[in-house]
Amino acid sequence: MSTLPETKEQYSSHIPALKTLLALGWEYLSPAACLKKRGGNRSVVLKDELIESLKRRRFEYKGEEYPLSPNAIEQIVRELSSPGLNEGLLTASERIYDKLCLGITVTEFIDGKKHSPTIPVIEWDEITNNSFLVTEEMEVLSTAGTHTRRPDLVCFVNGLPLVVIEAKRPDSGNPNKNMIDEGISQSIRNQKNDEIPGLFAYAQLLLSISNTDGRYGTSKTIRKFWARWREEEFAEAHFHQIKNMPLKPEAHAGLFADKPARVCSYFEQLWAGEELPTEQDRLLISLLAPHRLLEFVRYFVLYDRKIGKIVARYPQAFGIKALIERVNQHTPNGGREGGVLWHTTGSGKSFTMVFLCKALLLHPSLKESRIIVVTDRIDLEKQLANTFLSGGAFGSIIASKKEGEKRPNQRKRDNTNRVEEANQNLDQLMDIAFTSTNFVGIHEVQKSRLPPQSAPKLINLLQLPRTTSGSTSCRWCRQS
Repeated sequence: MSTLPETKEQYSSHIPALKTLLALGWEYLSPAACLKKRGGNRSVVLKDELIESLKRRRFEYKGEEYPLSPNAIEQIVRELSSPGLNEGLLTASERIYDKLCLGITVTEFIDGKKHSPTIPVIEWDEITNNSFLVTEEMEVLSTAGTHTRRPDLVCFVNGLPLVVIEAKRPDSGNPNKNMIDEGISQSIRNQKNDEIPGLFAYAQLLLSISNTDGRYGTSKTIRKFWARWREEEFAEAHFHQIKNMPLKPEAHAGLFADKPARVCSYFEQLWAGEELPTEQDRLLISLLAPHRLLEFVRYFVLYDRKIGKIVARYPQAFGIKALIERVNQHTPNGGREGGVLWHTTGSGKSFTMVFLCKALLLHPSLKESRIIVVTDRIDLEKQLANTFLSGGAFGSIIASKKEGEKRPNQRKRDNTNRVEEANQNLDQLMDIAFTSTNFVGIHEVQKSRLPPQSAPKLINLLQLPRTTSGSTSCRWCRQS
């Protein structure tokens, strides 16, 4: 047998990606088994997996735990199986995402008493209570029923397809054709109304990989915003360990059960030696390790009324994780620690703030935090307010165009009075902040215009370092 590397898609990207996912803890599901669980090529949900996960859920009533009734399970399955694409892909996607993050409220009767618990679809804190399945070449019937599409890899969490991957060979043979772009184009095409948009109503991450490269996006991400990931937590030794982790016998048997013997022989010979991790491996390990995927889906997906669906880039994700860790620390007097996150112009400061506020609301130890945003310009205040508004920070109803337009108009009418009262209000706000252990300040200024009597309190709130002369130094503001 030749020892030369194969460059065909199946050899160079497809099966290596499956092996990496299996090493991360995913379970392989053959295309035939997946089709059977779906009940045909129209559905994209593994209902039996979803039902089994819901049977493990418990709700509390008067200090005791109870399993879900069959009626409650049926209600949840029904709600998750009907995304409502008639209102558009993004609307359907947001509806599914809200159910994933916030859970679904059901009606139960305990000893004749009505109870309405909210049941989580995903166990965010207990990773092992979820099922993680990956399949390949998943055939999906188009909306009109005229043709089918086959995404290369699809990853299911509790029976829901949260990740769609296009795996391409690294070299197209055409210097003007990039295979990563080819994978992105296929993902964008498949989201069209006459294609398979139902799959992308559930998908939270979309990946295009080609062994030597990889990009990620989400539903409706345009081509130029598909991004690379740069890992800041995992060491190179971790990637190397996952890359060279041998498959369990049952996983190996399942992966090659429906493949030609020559394919199995090729990879047995390849995997017998030591391999170096590729960019494809780094992307898969960084984003699709089970705990990383759930963390990303929960904290780093955002729906904006103007831009659409957004996923965080790696500086935003790692910055917010560092902020959460920092804010969770307490000072000797009972307050919370602060710090500085430095952004450049156009790097997504406003969305980082919205992502942070969302993470604070969902984080168990910080969900009761109060947040202030301090700016030094009216136009910047307007920009940030609009970003928070369109990002749904005040609720989906206010984020709509009709209701949202009322808020900027009201702000314009109030601007004069608010500017005149700024000194007094800020001073009072600082006093409130120092009496609270659940207060988070976000500082967004270019040139300080704060009144002298309020500056020391704001500086202490933000924990900005002082210079030897007693003045303050802020790397973000680039001033002293």
